[in-house]
Amino acid sequence: MEVKTSLLDDMIGVGDMVLLEPLNEDSFIDNLKKRFDHSEVYTYIGSVVISINPYRPLPIYTPEKVEEYRNRNFYELSPHIFALSDEAYRSLRDQDKDQCILITGESGAGKTEASKLVMSYVAAVCGKGAEVNQVKEQLLQSNPVLEAFGNAKTVRNDNSSRFGKYMDIEFDFKGDPLGGVISNYLLEKSRVVKQPRGERNFHIFYQILSGLKEICELTGIDQSVLERAFSFRTVEAKQEKVSTTLNVAQAYYARDALAKNLYSRLFSWLVTRINESIKAQTKVRKKVMGVLDIYGFEIFEDNSFEQFIINYCNEKLQQIFIELTLKEEQEEYIREGIEWTHIEYFNNAIICDLIENNQTGILAMLDEECLRPGTVTDDTFLEKLNQVCATHQHFESRMSKCSRFLNDTSLPHSCFRIQHYAGKVMYQVEGFVDKNNDLLYRDLSQAMWKASHSLIKALFPEGNPAKINLKRPPTAGSQFKASVATLMKNLQTKNPNYIRCIKPNDKKAAHIFNDALVCHQIRYLGLLENVRVRRAGYAFRQAYEPCLERYKMLCKQTWPHWRGPARAGVEVLFNELEIPEEEFSFGRSKIFIRNPRTLFKLEDLRKQRLEDLATLIEKIYRGWKCRTRFLLMKKSQIVIAAWYRRYAQQKKYQKIKSSAIIVQSYIRGWKMQKYFLEMKNKMPSLSPIDKNWPARPYLFLDSTHKELKRIFHLWRCKKYRDQFTDQQKLIYEEKLEASELFKDKKALYPASVGQPFQGAYLEISKNPKYKKLKDAVDEKIIIAEVVNKINRANGKATSRIFLLTKNNVLLADQKSGNIKSEVPLGDVTKVSMSSQNDGFFAVHLKEVAAVKGDFLLSSDHLIEMATKLYRTTLSQTKQKLNIEISDEYVSCLLKSALPSMQCAEKNPFMCELKTSHVPLRCLSVR
Repeated sequence: MEVKTSLLDDMIGVGDMVLLEPLNEDSFIDNLKKRFDHSEVYTYIGSVVISINPYRPLPIYTPEKVEEYRNRNFYELSPHIFALSDEAYRSLRDQDKDQCILITGESGAGKTEASKLVMSYVAAVCGKGAEVNQVKEQLLQSNPVLEAFGNAKTVRNDNSSRFGKYMDIEFDFKGDPLGGVISNYLLEKSRVVKQPRGERNFHIFYQILSGLKEICELTGIDQSVLERAFSFRTVEAKQEKVSTTLNVAQAYYARDALAKNLYSRLFSWLVTRINESIKAQTKVRKKVMGVLDIYGFEIFEDNSFEQFIINYCNEKLQQIFIELTLKEEQEEYIREGIEWTHIEYFNNAIICDLIENNQTGILAMLDEECLRPGTVTDDTFLEKLNQVCATHQHFESRMSKCSRFLNDTSLPHSCFRIQHYAGKVMYQVEGFVDKNNDLLYRDLSQAMWKASHSLIKALFPEGNPAKINLKRPPTAGSQFKASVATLMKNLQTKNPNYIRCIKPNDKKAAHIFNDALVCHQIRYLGLLENVRVRRAGYAFRQAYEPCLERYKMLCKQTWPHWRGPARAGVEVLFNELEIPEEEFSFGRSKIFIRNPRTLFKLEDLRKQRLEDLATLIEKIYRGWKCRTRFLLMKKSQIVIAAWYRRYAQQKKYQKIKSSAIIVQSYIRGWKMQKYFLEMKNKMPSLSPIDKNWPARPYLFLDSTHKELKRIFHLWRCKKYRDQFTDQQKLIYEEKLEASELFKDKKALYPASVGQPFQGAYLEISKNPKYKKLKDAVDEKIIIAEVVNKINRANGKATSRIFLLTKNNVLLADQKSGNIKSEVPLGDVTKVSMSSQNDGFFAVHLKEVAAVKGDFLLSSDHLIEMATKLYRTTLSQTKQKLNIEISDEYVSCLLKSALPSMQCAEKNPFMCELKTSHVPLRCLSVR
């Protein structure tokens, strides 16, 4: 199967800027614009994704698109944020490499949406299940909550993130999400009390707090306590407390400081609560994917402390981008054994040092100014900057000693300007000291701690009078610097993936591409330099297998199949095409192509070869189609001719066949007449047991011969039965019943076949000895026989008279004729015996009737007695009596051990008798 590289196939413009020819700023912008006009908002620089905000919904984020990019090669499909997300997720899942996705760009460039797309894609492709789905839902639903409290409408963005967010998503060894941790940076809390012209407060104030109640009622604070906190300030010095009245400006400052602190602490509490909800519950080793969505570089008409801090963070991100990009590029060349050429590039470390240096950095001097005693103002801070930073090449000020800015009217006296990597930004020094101090009067903290609302009280723990801490809290700048350092350290431990977001216009409108605005972002993001760095070594690289699969048709030795290693196939291919050796290098797993023109040459050759192959295929197909049609016509002609010949022969055959059938019918009729005449004289005797039958004279009479034999046998059987009296029929019926019950089941049965069933073996009616027994039984006696009854107490055999009537089974004393037991036939459940050649059998009774146990008997006429008992029971109860023939049977009669019963070789009790307690094996009676 051919591997498609859509960066070159059916492409709008060039999908990877590394392959752009010629490479300059104009061609770079033109390529982005061409793709943007065709709704292609994603473009690559190697593995970096450039994302242009379309300011409209596009049908490229559907579940079908997710499945299309799932588990696919990065360059296999057209550029997409899903491709980068899939590459990062698979590296984390399959190679145990922690990942981070860095999303940067101006405010309004689409960073927040990009982060949500990354998270939604990862959630869609990872594992399923109730627990996993719950974790994914919690991670995804944390976004709307944080956006409601931390985002606001600005002049550049309707949903601008006014805080920085970094989320570590944690996965198990299978790649299923376990939970996450969110870190927030520098909430723009000043927006709570003041918004620039044309902008709004945080979204939450337009969603919940409509109707904007009294503050005391909301927070649960006594009104007089809050009024005093806004009007007075208590200062502690040398064990003394001094209370001073605040003027109007100071009261306004206290009010704003409380509002900002209250909102900032509430936001931090919210992040903590979310983290508690989404944190991983297991302590096993985790794989981590970090997603950074942080405020973009900001250049406003009025830039203050917030913009200074935000732009400092972007400088650090740009620094890590440069370092990790070049580092990754260099590491890949080293991994693949390719020689690396050093590339000159602008390193913004000098700007980062200007801001964060511990001795001479702007943040260090701002902290020093905030902490020193005496009168401290924004102007004194600017004077200090002018002294220390005057000669720095990226610092500009009208008040500095550097004469080149003395006449710069575009730079007011109360401002300083920094030449960032993204361009020059002028900062209004007013408010720097107060915003850095971020002080909240202790009176306000103590007032909030007195609130009846438990949450408000918990947000101001320093207000507890029992835990007064006179130590000055760290400044906002130092806190942010420390958090940025922690963030950078975290990012450097992970494999980076970059999404560079670009804003196409300032109107937040679709289909508008402002060349100048895009050019400015391209410059300060260093995208052109990024392309040059990538191309300085080798512009294009690809694993050997897909490279060979794509270009193998250009060489006869590799087409259509190459049997050896993929690298050897690529070497043969490039040698055959006579590509200069300086244009490519062989790595350990990839082929590296130095100049894009070489790749384009390969693509042109491939395109031409595909056309040639298409012509060849078309020629072969047309020949095959014509030949197939010819062969089909030839086959059809043969079939038609064959059918015609068959028809002619069949007509001729039918005539011959009809004649033959007539002759055959006459002959068969004569033979059948002769057969019946001969059979008349060869008939066997009328005895049903006579198995003789005349031989069949002709083969065609086989079925007739067999049917005649069957009919004749049925006829003579009927003739034989018609001779029987009713008494004889009854005897034979009993014998037939005995055969069905015992044949091939009881070894005693064959000996009983020749013995007539007499039933009344004792002449009870004639013998005066049994007169008493005769008088006691008023029913017709079916069986009268002397049997041996086994005594359950001692195992001895006692002679008993066994009587079977139409309704009862009786056992009587042989000497006296007294009836010992009488059981209705309905209470007999089954008769059991062994399969051996003995006369023992057990008559099993229902539990009610078997109070003294079942009957264990022995008789020389076992087959007759069991058969008559079976037939009589069926006649009276309409139910078949169960005759159980087995070498193991249970007798309820035997309730205990029979010590007097021993094994006897001559008369073995071949069955196994069992009770619920004691098994008896091979028992006999002596």
